[in-house]
Amino acid sequence: MDKRNKEPYDEEPIALDAPDGQAARTGEVEGPSESFGAIIAAILANIGIGVIKFIAAAISGSSAMVSEGIHSIVDSGNGLLLLFGMKRAAREPDLEHPFGYSHELYFWTLVVAVMIFALGGGFSIYEGLHNFAAIGPDTTMGNPLMSYIVIGASVVLEGFSLSVALRNFNKARGSTSPMKFIREAKDPSLFTVVLEDSAAELGLLVAFCGVFFGHMFNNPYIDAAASVVIGLLLCVVATILLRETKGLLIGEGMHAHELREIERIVEADPLVIECGRILTLYLGPDDLLITLDATFAEGSTGDEIDEATDRIERGIVSVYPQAKRIFIENENLRVTRAGAENMSKIASAADSGSS
Repeated sequence: MDKRNKEPYDEEPIALDAPDGQAARTGEVEGPSESFGAIIAAILANIGIGVIKFIAAAISGSSAMVSEGIHSIVDSGNGLLLLFGMKRAAREPDLEHPFGYSHELYFWTLVVAVMIFALGGGFSIYEGLHNFAAIGPDTTMGNPLMSYIVIGASVVLEGFSLSVALRNFNKARGSTSPMKFIREAKDPSLFTVVLEDSAAELGLLVAFCGVFFGHMFNNPYIDAAASVVIGLLLCVVATILLRETKGLLIGEGMHAHELREIERIVEADPLVIECGRILTLYLGPDDLLITLDATFAEGSTGDEIDEATDRIERGIVSVYPQAKRIFIENENLRVTRAGAENMSKIASAADSGSS
């Protein structure tokens, strides 16, 4: 059949190698149980650690330990919100929401990011600045022993939570760089826990330095400064989450090389003359909507077109199992080519932007 030479669709798809050598595709995620386990581990660790940190802060008078206590309690609340979002997103479609509730996970992840920024970062910075203002000539520093014990125990517990989250994160990303995976991943629960736990470990290091050097130089300003640094660290993590979740909530589709692969699947069918416009949208981490235009051979019967449509859908799902809804529109050749040319321009611009 006479199928036109298309640019930039003739390029080979960019495949990401998974650890086992199989092709890993952006948008494919581990099952919900994988993220669920990491979130549960993080919640249990943070609740216990948060209570102990506040006790240590009351004994030692450390501002940094207060910030760390706030950090842990906020993280445990965030984990509960993520679980809530996952449960809400799993609801079946209904009359008012015919495409389901998958976007709820993105919404609650956005709420988590706001909480980290406002409660975690904001309160920690406020605590540090408040202690700066309260320091006077008669200010004394409490016994740091309890703070050291709590920091050490927290490092171990947070490390366990982080190891669980990292195992799932690395399994999902394959050989893709961490930051690229975070930018392209469609399941925010995979990287949210990793970012939170990484910030927690860095925060513990900052808290230790604040307590240790504050007592070494008998300078309470160092401890107060550590609290501000912890708050700024949380604000950075929250900003990353806000940026990534905003894109998911607005609506993200497949990447250019994935569109090229779908086009190849469509045009490989013997009844298809040409594939035109392809529109995709991730409704959730594992819920992909695909609509496309196709021109079928002249004289094809309705039954033949139905059979071809079924073949195309099976071919797409075999490569992209997250494609839960596929709509194929039979268009005339002029409309199909116009749509395809427009998609070529979009894909070319996307390739130029990512290079």
